Amino acid sequence: MTERTLIIVKPDAMSKRISGKVIQALEEQGLQLVAGKLLQLSRPRAEDFYGEHKGKEFYEPLINFISSNPCLVTVWEGAGAIKKAREIIGATDPAQAKEGTIRKKYATDNRHNGVHGSDSAKSAEREIAFFFSDTEIFPWEEKVYKK
Repeated sequence: MTERTLIIVKPDAMSKRISGKVIQALEEQGLQLVAGKLLQLSRPRAEDFYGEHKGKEFYEPLINFISSNPCLVTVWEGAGAIKKAREIIGATDPAQAKEGTIRKKYATDNRHNGVHGSDSAKSAEREIAFFFSDTEIFPWEEKVYKK
């Protein structure tokens, strides 16, 4: 089933200059980039996005981190996109991530783990709508371009 997922290249990955590697890894596994923005989340916007975690021990450090520098916010489309993207990204804790995943290769800890990925269809729908209007998403169509 074709679905969409949100992927955020977080400030730590942006500072390591690996956004291209994240995009490449997702594209090589058959996902299609259908929207993207480079932006820096304000603290209130970060609080809105991560509101479900308010009151948890990691909430304040997460808000401080995610709003510290620019992020690349993207939407991906494809068959089983949510599960496939999460497999490419790897476990939240890079120490537990499988070899070859983005987090195993580039992350340093649970917070500085390079990438955020939607964890369910419900989350993907909410997260995509948080950052993008329908007119900013370009559904994938197979096209052949000739010279």
